[in-house]
Amino acid sequence: MIMIRSIVRPEKTDAVLAALMEAGFPAVTKVGVVGRGKQRGIKIGDITYDEIPKEMLITVVPDRDKDLVVKIVIQTARSGEKGSFGDGKIFVSPVTEVYTVSSGVKETAETEPQEIAL
Repeated sequence: MIMIRSIVRPEKTDAVLAALMEAGFPAVTKVGVVGRGKQRGIKIGDITYDEIPKEMLITVVPDRDKDLVVKIVIQTARSGEKGSFGDGKIFVSPVTEVYTVSSGVKETAETEPQEIAL
C-alpha cells in the first residue's frame, strides 16, 4: 500500500477531489495547511508572505494504483499547461499496516484484511 500526500492550491482542491472520486478513489483526508516552497513565499512591496495557505490531501491506495493517482493529481492541480510556482508537491510513502478503528480489522500490504483480537 502507498500513502500519497498532495499539497495543492486551495482553489484546486475540489477539482482534485472530484477527479479522484471519478477515477474510483473516494477515500481522501483533507487538511488545511500553510507553508512555503523554494520561492520562499510571496513578496508584495515591502511585505513578504511566507505562510501561503494550501490544502493537503491524503489517500492510501494499492501499490498498483500509485502512478494513476499521482497522474490525476498532477493533471488536475497544475495551473495551466506548464504549471507554475506554488502548484504544490506530492509525497509518496510506503504503508505497511492499516487498522480500521470501528471493526478492528488489520490490513497489510501482503495479506487480505483480517480481524484482530481486542
